[in-house]
Amino acid sequence: MSRYPRAVCVYCGSRAGENAGWSEAATALGAGLAGRGIDLVYGGGNVGLMRATADAAMTAGGRVIGVIPHDLEKREHGHRSVTELHVVESMHERKLLMAKLSDAFVSLPGGLGTLDETFEILTWRQLRFHDKPIVLADIAGYWQPLLDLLDAQVAAGFVDPAHLSLMTVARSVDDIFAALEGSADASAAGAAGN
Repeated sequence: MSRYPRAVCVYCGSRAGENAGWSEAATALGAGLAGRGIDLVYGGGNVGLMRATADAAMTAGGRVIGVIPHDLEKREHGHRSVTELHVVESMHERKLLMAKLSDAFVSLPGGLGTLDETFEILTWRQLRFHDKPIVLADIAGYWQPLLDLLDAQVAAGFVDPAHLSLMTVARSVDDIFAALEGSADASAAGAAGN
């Protein structure tokens, strides 16, 4: 049995960003998922870090599942070369389907949409709607301001300190896979105990 999740959802930007290291990490992540036999679930776009991740996974022989709302399909150029492309009606439907198809979540650098997806899946875990691993990929310090904000929310009494442990912070692609390794075993054990 694989020590990795069967399918990992990657949230990331529809732009490449200003730091070349972010695209390099997206490419390494996509290739690494495929190399470990892990399906990639992502936002379905053919632009930015989304494209870099999907293309690298496909080049390495991986299975790639995109989920994109109809209204965004033209703007983000739905990636027609992926294994499966689900075109849905709304962002809500997109996020729900991505969550259902995935056994773990990784957030690479991205914009407002990536923030929205990351916080929604984190909130769902806080509320015990799921118990799937969440990895915040703080590549080149991108998410450090967000981590500082979360610490400030804890200090202000709005966030329970224990809730910060609902996600793992990774500083490199190797750290991402280290966080994901064994999570399939842990999830199975948790399910067996329920």
